[in-house]
Amino acid sequence: MPHSIDYGKLMHRAMRGLIQQVLCDVRDKGLPGAHHFFITFETTHPDADLADWLRERYPNEMTVVMQHWFDNLEVTDEGFTVTLNFGDSPETLYIPYDAIQTFVDPSVEFGLRFESQDEAEDEDADDPNEDTALDEQGIEVEEDGAAKPRDAEVVSLDSFRK
Repeated sequence: MPHSIDYGKLMHRAMRGLIQQVLCDVRDKGLPGAHHFFITFETTHPDADLADWLRERYPNEMTVVMQHWFDNLEVTDEGFTVTLNFGDSPETLYIPYDAIQTFVDPSVEFGLRFESQDEAEDEDADDPNEDTALDEQGIEVEEDGAAKPRDAEVVSLDSFRK
């Protein structure tokens, strides 16, 4: 089996590490200036933990805002726990990094968007009628030995810029 570098997976790991570091800084020092976060996550993720009424109201995904009032921020290598206020009702959420779809700090026009594994698999699905193979470097080649053109996966860090 050919060895190849999974840049998409490495990039996602690095971006989740960035989120972890930012949240650690916020936990230790608070939110500086006008910084605040919009975090969209999959409520269906098996490790996501939220109140039943929130899961019923947001059966697939939910966007939370960390800005003026949040409490009990705990950050681990796998995710974070935070208590947020929902209409004068504080609720504690656990959000695994793998469940995060977007992480945005609009105060500095910064945003990260993660593709789900399903989206990535759909995009990578090969045409079953197409005859291709992998060469020794893991590059797809056609029957005549020519390299098959592939679209590069580009991860945009500034997709939320105005």
